[in-house]
Amino acid sequence: MKLGLNIDHIATLRNARGGFEPDIVEAAKIALQEDIFALTMHLREDRRHIKDDDLYSIKKLGAKINLEMAATSEIQHIALDLIPYSVCLVPEKRLEITTEGGLDVAGQKEYLKEFIKPLREKGIIVSMFIDADEEQIRACEYIKADYIELHTGSFANAFDKGNCEEEFQKLKSGAKLAQSLGLKVNAGHGLNYKNVYLMHKIDNLCELNIGHSIISRSIFVGLKNAIQEMLELIK
Repeated sequence: MKLGLNIDHIATLRNARGGFEPDIVEAAKIALQEDIFALTMHLREDRRHIKDDDLYSIKKLGAKINLEMAATSEIQHIALDLIPYSVCLVPEKRLEITTEGGLDVAGQKEYLKEFIKPLREKGIIVSMFIDADEEQIRACEYIKADYIELHTGSFANAFDKGNCEEEFQKLKSGAKLAQSLGLKVNAGHGLNYKNVYLMHKIDNLCELNIGHSIISRSIFVGLKNAIQEMLELIK
């Protein structure tokens, strides 16, 4: 498995006070010295953390950017100009603290099928952030997504309560179904230093996108060490 480091929370801290500290570009430079696969950045419609300039500044570093985005024409236009390595379409609500669940691909599959065409034509890998639900997975195959990213938030919450087996089995079954349909599978949301070991029990996961726990850990041990600790766990 590979690590996609989500650096949104560094931007959140910067934006809490305004100005330039902590410098997200410097954070990206530190991360790129380690064996991460990509930098994940969510350009929300309200720009609550990542800003447009952040994307272009970090792209100049040669980083592979995994752009999390809502399926809107405004953000699509930016993606087509930026040409990130990949995009991951996610649901987005203005009042949520963080993404609360998977995207309803099945409920808007005709719209999404057309929405992702220009992205794929530009050579951008397209992923869908979804719950491990059969209808959603089959809809991702229908619209010709390249990847799905399994929403692991429910699993992570159940893990904290000591009863995650049901949610974990859903992830395993979802990954198996997706792979049988020709979709590649990533996972993310709520993964941390305590629960990430279980991802090794899901066959052929490509990438784990992890942010909050690594940035939180970096407060105590530094960003370099926090990344290295997670890399050891997922390898």
